[in-house]
Amino acid sequence: MKVQQHFVAIFAGLAIASVCFSGGASAQSTPTSQEVTEVLQQIKSLNDALRETRAELEQSRAEIRELKTTVENLQASMTVPAPPGSVGEKLTSATEKHNTPLTQEDLQLLAERVDEHQQTKVESTSKFRVKLSGLVLLNGFTNFGAVDNVDLPSTALSRPSGTPDGSTGGTMRQSIIGLTGFGPDLLGARTSGDLQLDFYGGVPAGYNGSSSGLARLRIGRLRMDWQNTSLVGGVDTPFFSPNSPTSYMTVGEPALAAAGNLWAWVPSVRGDYRFNSESVDWKIEAGLFDSAGYAGYAPQVRYPAGGENSRQPAYSVRFSGTHGEAEHALTVGFSGLYAPQHFYNGTIVHGAGVMADWKIPIISHIEASGEFFTGKGLQTFGGTPYALVLSQNATHFGTVTIPLLAGIGEIGGWSQVKFRVDPKNEFNVAAGYGGYNSTAMREAISYDYYFSSLPSRNESLLVNYIVRPRSDLLFSAEYRRIKTTLVSGASTTADQVGLAAGFLF
Repeated sequence: MKVQQHFVAIFAGLAIASVCFSGGASAQSTPTSQEVTEVLQQIKSLNDALRETRAELEQSRAEIRELKTTVENLQASMTVPAPPGSVGEKLTSATEKHNTPLTQEDLQLLAERVDEHQQTKVESTSKFRVKLSGLVLLNGFTNFGAVDNVDLPSTALSRPSGTPDGSTGGTMRQSIIGLTGFGPDLLGARTSGDLQLDFYGGVPAGYNGSSSGLARLRIGRLRMDWQNTSLVGGVDTPFFSPNSPTSYMTVGEPALAAAGNLWAWVPSVRGDYRFNSESVDWKIEAGLFDSAGYAGYAPQVRYPAGGENSRQPAYSVRFSGTHGEAEHALTVGFSGLYAPQHFYNGTIVHGAGVMADWKIPIISHIEASGEFFTGKGLQTFGGTPYALVLSQNATHFGTVTIPLLAGIGEIGGWSQVKFRVDPKNEFNVAAGYGGYNSTAMREAISYDYYFSSLPSRNESLLVNYIVRPRSDLLFSAEYRRIKTTLVSGASTTADQVGLAAGFLF
């Protein structure tokens, strides 16, 4: 608009100057009335054009102000608090920091995004935003040897004479559906909740039962997030074991489950406090857990487990520090756990353990991560192998075997090396070990004959390659080896080769 004004002014000046120049060239002659009339008409036309331009400019400004007000109102009604550390939170803080004014192009872009959101958003009964996400995952596999679970094995079994020495199959039961809801501010905190479901809750009867699976709750959380503090409750990954190896063949249960990885999703309530000290971000976490029971004991009716019979939750505290940014951050954490347990035969076990976890960037493309634990009464959290219990042995197992096993020392852990070739390609190598004190296990045989059939330790190795040609598409090839050793000393091995294809939405 300023260019148009300058153009009008210059044109008018040239017209007047031409008249004056004509007057100077004619010496004493004066401009004729016709020449003066023509110049005045030209000036009048220019003034009219200038007024029209100014009117158009004011109309454009009014439209911009109206569009800005509309967008701000829409943002005020639709904006939701972003979880700590999210992209949305970082974008908001960056905008506030630089205080950059919105341009007309910014407003047009925002209006387009608002229209797009109105067309694609997930409807909810509240006015707050709900986000749908998930992973459609297809797994194909070949097993060499006998395993406890054909599509996601965790232990190797002895193979009776005459039985097949392997199996081949496929599954989509490890696909995940997730919902995340963002709520209003409450007591100064941003509220949110999320839910994850998969289809690994069992195998129904019928022709396609083995492929359909039953829906299962994986994770369900309610959150309140303040600037430096969070309060989280629900079924969640135990915060004292925050890491897991990278694998798309083991999603129904995290990789190296029963081989050093404490992972079980159990009801819990926790709080954390975050603070900074120079270049290190510190975090203190404390929480309560429901010790929901030993994995091998699964009656149809839910009875209270040893931890629940104690009328106390399990208690845990974790202290961690993080140095660096994003994928190149170094994180080390230390945790302690106390889990009192009372059993039906009168046995009381004071379960307890200590844990350590780490994630260490070695060089720009290589990262090491892992965890370690030791203690007793930690079977609830899935780091050690469990036995397949027949229904006729369930009562004996629950009243005799488990109380003895809970008092035996455990040790385990895992470690992974990740090599990122580039943002689309990576290789992972991980190994884990989880087991019980062998001497105590052998001594327990004299008290309970069932101990002779229990695994005393479990070892696992995996190697995989993952490629992500796009942000919503992935492919993976993986090899796994499992070695399970019984109390008697006999060991069995099994191998799995698998391919995975996934679509993220």
